Amino acid sequence: MLRKNFALFLVLLFTSPLFAQNSAEILLNLKKLQTTGSVLYIAAHPDDENTRLLAYLANERKLRTGYLSLTRGDGGQNLIGTEQGEPLGLIRTNELMAARGIDKAEQFFSRAYDFGYSKNPEETFGFWNRDSILADMVWVIRTFKPDVIICRFPTTGEGGHGHHTASAILAEDAFEAAADPKRFSHQLQYTQVWQAKRLLWNTFNFGGNNTTSEDQLKVDVGNYNVLMGRSYGEIASESRSMHKSQGFGSARQRGFNLEYFKHMKGDVATTDIMDGVDVNWTRIAMSQGIQAELNECVFNYRADAPEKTVAMLVSIYKKIEALKEDGASISYWKKIKLEETKQLILASSGFYGEAVSNDHSVVPGEQFQITTNYIFRNNVNASLKSIVYENGDSTVNAKLDINKLYSPKHLFKLTTNAAFSNPYWLNEKHSLGEFEISPWTTIGKPLNDAACAVILKAEIEGLPLEIKLPIQYKFTDPVKGEIFRPLEVLAPVTFTQKQKALVFNERKERVVEVIVHSNQTNAKGQIVINAGADWKVECDNCAFDLSAKNTEQVIRLRITPSAKALTGELQIAAKINGKEYNQSMQRIDYDHIPNQFILSPAKFQLVFSDIKMIRKNIGYIDGAGDGVAASLEQIGCSVTMLSDEEILTGDLSKYEAIITGVRAYNTNDRMIVYYDRLMEYVKNGGNLLVQYNTNNRIGPLKSKIGPYEFTISRDRVTDEKAKVNFLLPEHAALNQPNKITDADFANWIQERGIYFTQAPDERYQKIFSMADPGEGALDTSTIVAAYGKGNFVYTGLAFFRQLPAGVPGAYRIFANLISLPSHP
Repeated sequence: MLRKNFALFLVLLFTSPLFAQNSAEILLNLKKLQTTGSVLYIAAHPDDENTRLLAYLANERKLRTGYLSLTRGDGGQNLIGTEQGEPLGLIRTNELMAARGIDKAEQFFSRAYDFGYSKNPEETFGFWNRDSILADMVWVIRTFKPDVIICRFPTTGEGGHGHHTASAILAEDAFEAAADPKRFSHQLQYTQVWQAKRLLWNTFNFGGNNTTSEDQLKVDVGNYNVLMGRSYGEIASESRSMHKSQGFGSARQRGFNLEYFKHMKGDVATTDIMDGVDVNWTRIAMSQGIQAELNECVFNYRADAPEKTVAMLVSIYKKIEALKEDGASISYWKKIKLEETKQLILASSGFYGEAVSNDHSVVPGEQFQITTNYIFRNNVNASLKSIVYENGDSTVNAKLDINKLYSPKHLFKLTTNAAFSNPYWLNEKHSLGEFEISPWTTIGKPLNDAACAVILKAEIEGLPLEIKLPIQYKFTDPVKGEIFRPLEVLAPVTFTQKQKALVFNERKERVVEVIVHSNQTNAKGQIVINAGADWKVECDNCAFDLSAKNTEQVIRLRITPSAKALTGELQIAAKINGKEYNQSMQRIDYDHIPNQFILSPAKFQLVFSDIKMIRKNIGYIDGAGDGVAASLEQIGCSVTMLSDEEILTGDLSKYEAIITGVRAYNTNDRMIVYYDRLMEYVKNGGNLLVQYNTNNRIGPLKSKIGPYEFTISRDRVTDEKAKVNFLLPEHAALNQPNKITDADFANWIQERGIYFTQAPDERYQKIFSMADPGEGALDTSTIVAAYGKGNFVYTGLAFFRQLPAGVPGAYRIFANLISLPSHP
C-alpha cells in the first residue's frame, strides 16, 4: 500500500478542479514531455529560493524542477498578521505552493522546524538532529532523482543565517549518502539509491555580499517565454511576491540576467549546469519511437485545435506504458511521463472536472452529498465507464457528448474512523528542532492529501484513464466570485480560544470565554474541565445544546488562582455520548492562499506572577500585527487601538502610555505624519514605547522614530537563555514598579531580541547588555531617553513573542518600561 501511495507522490498531480489549459500551456507542456532531465534546488526557508532560476529551469529548459526547503519558516516574522510559530509555518507553506503554481516548479520539505534565527550551523545542529534531517534530504533526492542539485548557500557562512549554512553542509552529505546503499537503507524498501551528476552553489550578490565572479559558470536566465507571455524575471517577480507574510513583493525584471554557479561536488561542468546529462528520451532504452512521435506531435500541434493532438498522445501513452522498467531511472521516468501525457490528453480534450460537497465540513460517519461535474469541450471520442466512490462504484458506460456538462449526485458516507483534517506535520507534539511525522514516508510532501476523492474511469480515443478528483467545497462569494476550499473532516464540536496563555497578576476570579462550535446537527453534551488543585475553575453553563450545524455557544469559565498557584494547565473537552473531544481550532484566512486551519489540544497555560502596573490606560498604534495589546489587557490594562483621527486631533494626554506595534514604522505610511504629535505627547509627560522595526530594502523605515538620532541594525541575540546584564541597576526601568532580577529573563522563547539600535545619541540610556555564545556584548537592545516631561523607549526585545506565550518576567519588564516616571 505504501509503495502505491508513494508512486502518486512522485508525480506532480493536478489538484481539483481539473481545468483545461489554454493552447499555449498545452504546447509548453508538450515540449516538456520531450525532456527527461531534472534539477533539485535546496535551501533552508520559504523565500530562500531563486524564483527566477526555478522559472527558467522549469519552463525554458523544461526540466523537472523542485525546491526542497528544509523548514516551513515557522520562526520568521509576520508582516500581515499576528500568527507565529506553527500557524506562520502553515501560511508560508501555502505561500510557497502559490509561488510554485506560478513558476511551475515543485515543492518539498524536510521535518526540520524553524526555531528562529541562528548565527551559525553549530547552533542550528544543536536544535536539528543532523542525522534525521540528512535522512529526509536523502529521501527526497532518492525519490525525486535529480540529475543536478543546486544549493542557494555555501558551506562557508556567506549566507549569514546558520540555517542557510547548515542546508549546504547537509546537501554535501546528502549528495553522497543518497548513492550509498548502506546509508538509510530502510528507505530502499520504497525507492532506490541515486547518484546526482553534480552539486553546485548558485552564488549571489545581495545583502551587500557579492559571491559571484567572472570565472564561475554563468547562465543567462533573462529569456522571454513567448508561450507564457513573460520573461523569467517577470515570472520570478510574481512568484516571489507570493511571500507576502515576509514582505517580499518584487518588481518585474526584464532582459539579460546572469546566474552564477560554483562547483561543489561531482562532475565539473564547464559550459552548462547540465553538462554530461542526457535530457532527452535517448537516456531511456527502446524509446526512439517515442521521441520521434513526440517531435511530430509538437511540429503538427495546432493552437486552434489542440484536440487534433489527442490521437497521437494516446499512441505515445501506450508506447510509454509498454516500456520495460529496466532500472530505477527508466521506472521513474515512465511514471512521470505517463502522468504528464495523461494530463496533456485531458487538456487537449478540453476536459474540466470537479467533485464538490454540499458543505465545507463533515464528521466521521456522516452522510453528505457529492456533485461530480465533468465535461469534454473539444471534439474527442470520450466515454465514461464508471464513477468510483470510496463506498462503492456507480456504473455509467455512456458515450459523452461534446461540450455537455454532466453533474451526477451521490450520497457519500464518510467512514466512522476517518482521520480529522489537520496539517500532517502538526498531528504530533514536536521538539524545538523537528516535527514528529508518521508514517515517515510522508516526509517531503508539502501538504495533506485530500480527505477523500472521486475517481472517473474514462476512455478517451480507446485509452482507459483514471481521473482522480479530490472532493472539495465550492461556493460563490459576492465579491471574490467562485472559491474552492478543501473538505474538512472535524470532530462533532471544536473550540475557539482567544488566547493560549492566561496570565494573572492578582489572586482574583477572572471570567474567560471559550466558544464551542458545532460541526454537526444536534451537538449536545457537557464541558469537562481539569486544572489541578492550585487553580479553582468553575463553569456557569457547562451544558451545551446546539441543534443546528455551524452554531456556537459561549462557555464562561471562572478561574481563580489559589494562594500557592504559580503555573498550571487548564484542559477543556466536550463530552458527547460518553466520548470526549478536545480540539481547539485556529482558522487562517488570507486572500492570497487557500483557507487553512490548525487543530490542537484545547487547553490554556495558566501563569500567576507578581506583575505591578502603574500606567494602565494605554493607546496602541497597530503595526504589522502582534498580540501585545491583548496580553496587556490580561494584567488589567485598558488598551485603545488609536485611529488616524485620534492620533492627529484627539486628546492623547489621557493615555498614560502609547505603544507602537511591531514594525509600525515599516508598515504604516502615516507614522511620518504622526511624528510631531507623538513627540509633543512625550514632551508633555507621556511615555512612548516603540517595539522593533527593521531598516533594509524589504522593510525600510517610513519615518524618524525618536526625539534623538539612532539607526536600526540587524544586531540580535538569538540565544533565548543568554545572560542579561543590567547596565544601570538603579534605573527606574529595573526597579519601578517591579524589581527586575535575573529570574525575569528565565523561560524566554526563541530569542532575546532582534533589530537592536545602532549609534544612539548620547542622550539615550542603555539598560541591558547581552551576547550570543562566542560574541561580544550588545548594549543597544533597549534605549531610553527623557524628552521634556516624558520618556521615549525603543526596544528590540522580543516582547511580541514573550507576552502571548505567557512569560511572566517579560510582563514585569514591559510594565516597567511603560511606567517610567515623568520629569517635572
